Amino acid sequence: MFNNEYKNKKVIVTGHTGFKGSWLCRWLQIMGANVIGISLQPNTQPSHFNLLNLDIESYFIDIRNAEEIEKTIKKIKPDIVFHLAAQPLVRDSYDIPLITFETNVIGTANILNACRNMDDLRGVVIVTTDKCYENKEWIWGYRESDPVGGHDPYSASKGCAELVTSCFRKSFFNLELYGKSHGTLIASARAGNVIGGGDWSKDRLIPDIMRAVSKEEAVVIRNPGSTRPWQHVLECLSGYLCLGEKLLQRDKKFAESWNFASTFEENAKVLEIVNLIKKYWNKLQYEVKTQENQPYEAGLLRLDCSKALTHLCWKNVWNLENTIAATTNWYRNFYENNAISTDLDIENYIKDAKRVGVRWATEN
Repeated sequence: MFNNEYKNKKVIVTGHTGFKGSWLCRWLQIMGANVIGISLQPNTQPSHFNLLNLDIESYFIDIRNAEEIEKTIKKIKPDIVFHLAAQPLVRDSYDIPLITFETNVIGTANILNACRNMDDLRGVVIVTTDKCYENKEWIWGYRESDPVGGHDPYSASKGCAELVTSCFRKSFFNLELYGKSHGTLIASARAGNVIGGGDWSKDRLIPDIMRAVSKEEAVVIRNPGSTRPWQHVLECLSGYLCLGEKLLQRDKKFAESWNFASTFEENAKVLEIVNLIKKYWNKLQYEVKTQENQPYEAGLLRLDCSKALTHLCWKNVWNLENTIAATTNWYRNFYENNAISTDLDIENYIKDAKRVGVRWATEN
């Protein structure tokens, strides 16, 4: 996979104890990478990271600690960095806006600053979010050239992280000086509403549903009409890995921003997702209870992934039905059989990617 670029490479994953970070670490491990994690301790119980029992080197550091981050990254001397560490929750950002900005903006700047003047570092992939765009809730998908912004503190902080990334790329990792004064390529990745097994974050639809089902309680649905571009965690991770592959190959035309999201056909309303989950776990019970004066959350958000499709030859492998089936079955296996299906999901996803002829899965 990915031209075997990750085999024996030293790869830093920040936020490795989180939902997406732990999935990425496991996939990199399977490909033979030497994975090193930088993150806070897991903050959910259960924790996907702890359940996987990953045998990797871990540094438990707050990314706001510039001195420790710089010292650690320079000690590790990675080939590539995937920066996923963040305060990732919209609703939490209303309660802790300063921590959200410090983590997502200053933390990103700390990572990029620590990566300056490193001879062997080939690339850095800064992971932000689809919510980094100035959302006008129009029906068209946002392109990478559209303005960043944000209504809530989380979205605004991720828009700022994109500006920080662009600034560092122009100021310290300038493409015109690549191969002369530096050898590091900087890219950013913007993913849609990511779901999958092992997420126990609060105030997220899938974890809320799965916790309620496991307790035989009815889950409260607060925004039944909100539309999101749902995609399995492996879809966006395959995009990050495609992007990282090109940076490792020293192809500087990929040192840009990239969207990775489901197709418009896979966009669905919250209530549609709930009913689809019920198809695979009929114990699900729910009640719709919209609340007044709740924090603002966007009702419609779409990304245009034409750039990734055309230039990275990246595309989604699983449709919405596959995504919900894999996600629901992961949790059902966990709660009913005490089984962890992460490796099986990765294996099935790779098989399906090969079957449909996706580039990263079929190249040597």
